[in-house]
Amino acid sequence: MPLSTPAPREQLHTRTVECRGYRREDGLWDIEGHIVDTKTYPFDSNWRGAMPPGTPVHDMWIRLTVDDDLVVRAIEAVTDSSPFPICPDITPNFQRVIGLSIKTGWTQQVRSLLGGVEGCTHLVELLGPVATTAFQTIFPWRERQRRAQAATSSGPQRRPAHLDTCHALALDGPVVERIWPAFYTGPRAESA
Repeated sequence: MPLSTPAPREQLHTRTVECRGYRREDGLWDIEGHIVDTKTYPFDSNWRGAMPPGTPVHDMWIRLTVDDDLVVRAIEAVTDSSPFPICPDITPNFQRVIGLSIKTGWTQQVRSLLGGVEGCTHLVELLGPVATTAFQTIFPWRERQRRAQAATSSGPQRRPAHLDTCHALALDGPVVERIWPAFYTGPRAESA
């Protein structure tokens, strides 16, 4: 269902964030994010001069390479367009996230390493959707692998890490009861 009809308005700004997840041949994962900000009107930049409508104010990229446990093994940050010529100078600081795990506390850890003058606001923000994309890329793949292994094994299953992380995946809810019944903690239907 789309949003309701808005009040009359004029579009002034567009931020596009695109993220993609890749399985690498070496068993690692590349998760890439791209952010672009544009204006619908012309304006003058102190450093870049006249900026026609649609010219990227920000055009930035991040690639995280992570392992199966979501530990960052490598990172690349690139600034193709920015308001100030010194903006790209900070991208080497993003190497500080190598070794961090994408898990609870990720955002706080990233901000403690790259917040304020130690990083770029836009690239730091981009690490949020990149982290979510890592989950969306890796966990379904791992779940398929787990199910294939469970079909050929009679041993105990390991609880998927993403269970109990949101409303839909509550351990006592209908989704877990149906898809992961071994980990369901809600009331059971009475046996006949």
